[in-house]
Amino acid sequence: MASSSIDAGELFAVKGLVAVVTGGGTGIGLMIAQALEANGAIVYIIGRRKEVLEKAATTAKHGNIHEIQGDVTSKADLARAADKIKAKHGYVNVVVANSGVTGPSMAGISPDVSLTAFRDHLWNWDPAEFNKSYEVNATAVFYTLVAFLELLDEGNKRRKVGQTSQFIALSSIGAYNRMPFSGYAYGSSKAAVVHMMKQLATALVPYDIRTNVIAPGLYPSDMTPHLLEKGDKDGWPRQFIPAQRAGDIQDSKQPF
Repeated sequence: MASSSIDAGELFAVKGLVAVVTGGGTGIGLMIAQALEANGAIVYIIGRRKEVLEKAATTAKHGNIHEIQGDVTSKADLARAADKIKAKHGYVNVVVANSGVTGPSMAGISPDVSLTAFRDHLWNWDPAEFNKSYEVNATAVFYTLVAFLELLDEGNKRRKVGQTSQFIALSSIGAYNRMPFSGYAYGSSKAAVVHMMKQLATALVPYDIRTNVIAPGLYPSDMTPHLLEKGDKDGWPRQFIPAQRAGDIQDSKQPF
C-alpha cells in the first residue's frame, strides 16, 4: 500500500492550480485571490470595475493575479471570461463565486418600532432592489458554475494534484441569522445559495466536481463600512461576534 503524505503543505497545496474568483477586486474576494496566488496558484479575478481590478492585480506576490472585466449577472460576460481562460490554459481547477450585494436595509428600524412603522418600512422597499440581491447572490452563482463546468471537468482530466476540481460559493452568516442585520433579501438569498450548493454537490458527483459553501462573518468590504465603523467605535459584543473583531486575510485563506 502506497504511503500518503500527511504534511499540511502537501495536503492543501494550491501551487500551479488555475483559480477564478468573482468579485475578486475588493474585500474578502481579494483576500481569497491574494491567498491563493501567494501560495502558487494562477488567479483570475472577475468584476465590473476595471480600475479596481487593475489595482487588485498589482498586489500579486508572484504577478499571477489577472483581471477580467465582466458582470456576473451577464451570461455573455461569464461565457467570455470562460473562453478567455480556456484559450490561455484550457482548464480551471477552482472557481470561487464571491460576488455579492446587500439589498434593502433594516437601518433605522428599532426593536420597539410600531407594527405600522415596521410595515411601512418594508412596503417602501423597491422590489427591483430586493430582486437584485437574488440576481447577484443566487442566480449569478448558478450561472457562474454552469459557465465554468466544462473547464472544471477539464481540470480533473489534467490535474496533477489529488484533489478534484471544486466550485466554492460564498454564502454568509446572514443565511443562518434569525436577526436580519443586512435585510431580508440578503439573508434569504444567501440561504438559497446554501441549498443550491447542497443539491449541486449531489448532482455533480458523477463528474467528480465538488461544490462547497463558505459562510463568512463580518469582513472589510464595500458592503460593510458602516458596520465596521460602529464596531470600532462601540466595540464588538460577544453575543454578535465572539471573536470581537472583523475577519482578515489570515481568516479568509484558511479554508483554501
